[in-house]
Amino acid sequence: MQYKKFENKILLRTDIGEDISEQILKIADKEKITLASVSGIGAVNDFTIGIFNLEKGEYETSQFKGSYEITSLNGNISTMDKKPYVHLHINCAGKDGKTVGGHLLKSQVSITGEIFIDIINGEIERKHQEKPNFNRMEV
Repeated sequence: MQYKKFENKILLRTDIGEDISEQILKIADKEKITLASVSGIGAVNDFTIGIFNLEKGEYETSQFKGSYEITSLNGNISTMDKKPYVHLHINCAGKDGKTVGGHLLKSQVSITGEIFIDIINGEIERKHQEKPNFNRMEV
């Protein structure tokens, strides 16, 4: 992972084998980011997404392996218990051109990831909600 900061924007390059969420979290912690939007593209060869089941209050997960292009990576950085909190959604296309997407739980970069972090001056804290068991932004 390497990154460069330009005023309130960061360009992050993730490398082979790295987890995208983990690298964003490392930068958020190092740079003391409390609020930001995140977007990116790249490629992964192993990733897990989740779709939230409201009745069960948990993610139903699906894992994908193979060559996938990230067609869209979007999300945000906020805080929970005064620590950086990363929330990402991803869409990826396989060699057949079909896309899959959802809440990004885990990823392994296959070639590179090109991630933009747009820092917002401020802080939004998350609080855990028992029903339906998620961490809600308090705005």
